[in-house]
Amino acid sequence: MPHLTTTEAGAASTGVRTALGVPGFAHPLVAPAQWAELARPGTPLDWVVLNVSAGPGTRPDPHCLEAAGRLRGAGVRVLGQLDLTYGARSFADVLGDAHRHLDWYRVDGFLLDRCPGERAALPEVRRAATTLRAISDTAHIVFGHRRHPYPGYAENADQLVTFSGSWSDYRWSQVAEWTADYPPDRFCHFVHSVPLGHLDEALRIARWQGAATIYFTDRTDRGGRTDPWETMPGYWDDIVSRIGTGVSE
Repeated sequence: MPHLTTTEAGAASTGVRTALGVPGFAHPLVAPAQWAELARPGTPLDWVVLNVSAGPGTRPDPHCLEAAGRLRGAGVRVLGQLDLTYGARSFADVLGDAHRHLDWYRVDGFLLDRCPGERAALPEVRRAATTLRAISDTAHIVFGHRRHPYPGYAENADQLVTFSGSWSDYRWSQVAEWTADYPPDRFCHFVHSVPLGHLDEALRIARWQGAATIYFTDRTDRGGRTDPWETMPGYWDDIVSRIGTGVSE
């Protein structure tokens, strides 16, 4: 099968707990019930990303303060979204957003979205991660590459998003062989346009490829015109149930 490239990658995934990493819903004022659902006890969440307005916004948002506080109260890790625009944003701007996330929303870490993955960009990304840990020594750092980066990035983050895209691409995707050197809890997959009838297959692919943090949704990007992550999947209860009980391979 195209998902399998090494025996080690498949073996490493056995018995590993799968959890949800939520890339971030629409603003809590627009989707209050969905944000409230995330705080329901027993939901298998690894973390939830808070993206107020392409980052932390320009001032504290009371609706986001309430949503973040409710999640923290439920023991859910909240990550602030930092957009690196594949290396185009200045270090000062990224650091400023990080401070606002910490000061206003008391985030537990950061998703460095649109993170570059080339070897040449690694020193600057390493600098950003080191600085973020200096201002928040317990910060959980996720690099949002959206594809497999140069292997050296894995030494500088708690987790890497090595796939973000459609089900039509994911079902034929291949895992980079170097990922077999790391445990599955280091990798995250975000997949949209997954039909309910293929949900179990998608979960098996994630396990075979060694990704323990996942987010699958039946929402689509309509050819890049909409954000598929803004709305909770129609089969939310189904995926929560499958992850909570485990899926047979």
